[in-house]
Amino acid sequence: MTRTVTVVTRGVVALTALVLSAATSLQGQAPAAAARSGGGGGGRGAIRIMTLTSSAFRDGGMIPEKHAQAGRDVSPALTWSGQPDSVVSYVLLVHDADAVTGDGTTDTMHWMVWGIPGSVTALPEGLPQGTTLTIPGMPATASGGRGGATVRQLSVSGPYYRGPAAPSTGPAHHYVFELYALDININVQAAGQQTLPTRESVMDAMKTHVRAKGTLVGLYRRPAP
Repeated sequence: MTRTVTVVTRGVVALTALVLSAATSLQGQAPAAAARSGGGGGGRGAIRIMTLTSSAFRDGGMIPEKHAQAGRDVSPALTWSGQPDSVVSYVLLVHDADAVTGDGTTDTMHWMVWGIPGSVTALPEGLPQGTTLTIPGMPATASGGRGGATVRQLSVSGPYYRGPAAPSTGPAHHYVFELYALDININVQAAGQQTLPTRESVMDAMKTHVRAKGTLVGLYRRPAP
């Protein structure tokens, strides 16, 4: 009887030691796993969220006729904040998320402005047409902003802002204004009036250089006839 109790006791002790060893091993692994998954951005820090607003419409609100094709096609005023100090330039992309084109992986681009200097924090209403732009607040030392890059613009119709034009017969479309803050200047030439290759070239040049992003969404559909 004494021998049986001794064997059982030894088994319990061995099992307890095994459980404690496994728990200790897991505790040691947890911080290492957290260290591998944390940080975001390969040592450059997480991408910051900026605030992008317009005096013409609120986020999720209807875009006024003045800024639509059925109106005067005037580009809306935009203002942003919350950008990091490391910003060198900005890229603004305006697209109709409900107007899918091509093979279904892209949509209609209503406006893209790239090379906006990092010192600029707003775009005024009614920017003029033209392949290049001069924006209030740009450094006076260069027509293309800091680093020598030129401020360029393009839309589905040409080198200017193209307002929304969703038909009155369907639901309102979502027009997404996306502002990217970059740690470099991208001096990408427009591929003539071809929006897709130009858009792809700009997006490719931005890769690994986005430090912050702001988004504003406006809704629009043409008034009923």
